[in-house]
Amino acid sequence: MSKLLIRGGRVYAEGRFASLDVLCEDGKIHEIGAQLEAADAQVIDAAGLMVCPGFIDAHTHGAANVDVNAADEAGLKTIAAFFATQGTTAFCASVLTDTQETTEKCLAAIGGVQKERAYGAQLLGAHMEGPFLASAYKGAMPEYLLCKGDAALLRSYQAKFPGVIRYITVSPEVEGVPEMIAEIADDVVVAIGHSGADYATSMQAIENGARCITHTFNAMRLFHQHEPAIMGAALESDCFCEAICDGRHLHPGSVRMLLKCKGWDKVVAVTDSIMAAGLPDGAYKLGVNDVVVVDGDAKLADTGVRAGSTLTTAQALRNLVKFTGRPVEDVLPLLTENPARLLRMDDLKGSLAPGKDADVVLLADDLSVRATIVRGDVVYDGMA
Repeated sequence: MSKLLIRGGRVYAEGRFASLDVLCEDGKIHEIGAQLEAADAQVIDAAGLMVCPGFIDAHTHGAANVDVNAADEAGLKTIAAFFATQGTTAFCASVLTDTQETTEKCLAAIGGVQKERAYGAQLLGAHMEGPFLASAYKGAMPEYLLCKGDAALLRSYQAKFPGVIRYITVSPEVEGVPEMIAEIADDVVVAIGHSGADYATSMQAIENGARCITHTFNAMRLFHQHEPAIMGAALESDCFCEAICDGRHLHPGSVRMLLKCKGWDKVVAVTDSIMAAGLPDGAYKLGVNDVVVVDGDAKLADTGVRAGSTLTTAQALRNLVKFTGRPVEDVLPLLTENPARLLRMDDLKGSLAPGKDADVVLLADDLSVRATIVRGDVVYDGMA
């Protein structure tokens, strides 16, 4: 039996910090309490640090010079190792709209890594961003590969790669998509986005089972008082809303407005990062696209359209504290509990409680990451 004792830190549990210890056994949190003891346990001295649930990134296309669409298993592990340095303990690898051949290669690689452990942040599965998306709001999606809703195609991927596809983004105005949402929503988490859908169509998609809005405000038809559109449905409904809090995709005031409209329990901070995350400005790829990063801002080389981000979860946390003026304990759920609930994994992840996965990040007071623990394994140690 493997044991890990995190001693002497300020543990974030049930919405507040308290001076407690955390005992992990065989990858799970076994006990949280004062002055815990455990024979033969590996001990981490967390004095002066915050002990928090690990961050969950539901939407990311890569980092550390690896693009998800071009990644083999080793590349995905490189992404995961980098994410661990940023406090991410779990993530979905976002597959940009691509050919069926490339999509299947991506799903195969993701499935292979899912079966392993202790390589960095845990790869939860695939987020498919497309191909069932609207061409008018395609963003960085290659238009010639977009298609109408096709549950049979998705089911074929699921049959070949069982348990790999966890999350998908679709556009509700695309032919066949409303019916597709109703068919798949029980076993795949559905988000709507890249969309110019009207209000009624968007609300119907949510009623059919869509649980989230992809990168809210971005690549979508915005609110108008006479036609609230998909943006109005996002704000009015009870669905979750992704938010890219890099200060570029959303003005800080837009972040605050979204939180006020939706409530702090319905906003999910995502990075939507590309392979340039963690690297200097330069030329990169996002799927089939050429991307240029200038001053940390990623844009398509040919059109100048923004194409993902260079954001990390650790920076998103710091930005959110700055944007909102709220203490870290108020902001943490956007990176922990909320994405866990969105992905229907809150029985295992998103908070520190006995029985849940031992996914933990240790933070200094400046919100820098000092150590990251995934299912009881120390996958990043910056304490030295």
